Amino acid sequence: MATVLAVLCLAACTGKRDDTLVFWTFGPEGEAVAKLLPDFERAHPDIRVEVQQLPLSAAHQKLLTAIAGGTTPDMAQLGNSWLPEMVALRALAPLQERVAASAAVAPSDYFASIWATNVSDGALYGIPWYVDTRLLFYRRDLLKQAGFDAPPRDWAEWRRMLAALSDPARKVYGILLPTNEYEQLLSLALQQPDPLLRDHDSRGNFASPGFRRALQFYLDTFRLRQAPAVTNVEVGNPWAEFGKGVYAFYLSGPWNIGEFRKRLPAAEQGNWSTAPLPGPDGPGAGLAGGASLVVFRASRHQRAAWALIEYLSQPEVQQRFYRLTGNMPPRRSSWDGPLLQNDAAMHAFRDQLERVKPTPAIPEWERIAVMMQQVAARAVAGGLTVDQATAEMDRQADAILAKRRWMLDRAEARR
Repeated sequence: MATVLAVLCLAACTGKRDDTLVFWTFGPEGEAVAKLLPDFERAHPDIRVEVQQLPLSAAHQKLLTAIAGGTTPDMAQLGNSWLPEMVALRALAPLQERVAASAAVAPSDYFASIWATNVSDGALYGIPWYVDTRLLFYRRDLLKQAGFDAPPRDWAEWRRMLAALSDPARKVYGILLPTNEYEQLLSLALQQPDPLLRDHDSRGNFASPGFRRALQFYLDTFRLRQAPAVTNVEVGNPWAEFGKGVYAFYLSGPWNIGEFRKRLPAAEQGNWSTAPLPGPDGPGAGLAGGASLVVFRASRHQRAAWALIEYLSQPEVQQRFYRLTGNMPPRRSSWDGPLLQNDAAMHAFRDQLERVKPTPAIPEWERIAVMMQQVAARAVAGGLTVDQATAEMDRQADAILAKRRWMLDRAEARR
């Protein structure tokens, strides 16, 4: 009896009910979810949801601490590049059986490569919640003045445009590629046939012909002074400079649609548009980013968590979520609503999402991506040749992946 009273006292003192479904979100998504929950809770009066909104800067460490301490929430928003690490820690519940029995979640309706980011070793651990990728924002008026009627379709055409639109003497450049961001080089690398890692993702593959081609194109853009060698901190106000014609292209993500509409004067709104990424020989692949919904293995409310995932996966709910956040939906049918259909700037993103590619599904990938960017920045500054940069990337990637090779060797020895 004393133990029961202590538990009841603890629940009362903390304000938590044992039947509460705890949902962690990172960033502004929590505010949007709170606006979507009333309809869910009316349909599920037996489920009470508590959304806990954590700052994105602390999210990764908070998750690791919760896993180590056995204090994970029932479900969470998870960046799809974090998912392999959480799977390796055996923190997530597999979801394939629930999907197979669900009428609400239809795998074939999702962009294929986005769905693939949630699969690890053949098992499904997350359901895509929203998607992200990178493509070109461009000044259509500047292209027209330079004699181009359409955005580039391949790298050769893109190079000609960059040359025509650059005038370093006037501090005017074809494109902005901040050197402290890895997504731009990574997007070019994903367009190549060679994988970024080799030997079961246990060694770097940056010396491959494909990555060398991507890195050479990237470095040539700076060498030819078609992009300034600056970080995003040094840029100042990229929206204003884009509006002034300092840059004709900007390789960025969907959030900048809202930024350009908010920050540029009305007279300049008709001067810019979006276009899918050009590839080496035609339309190119892009980065498969975004966030997924996951259920933690330790949760005692997995049924309730899955019910909420099903609700948030409905196309009409995803459309409402997009209206609240600007986060792009992962289901093709969710793009059929008028809000997305009637937005010309979103059409290029819809096109690009059919040609996105996932990054290697290993826990170490984010460290490798940051390392790639840092080495590439040294090459932009003239400190490394392409040969030296790719060799250095492979050396550092191999060091980061040393434990993975050891684990793979042990697994092979046990067979």
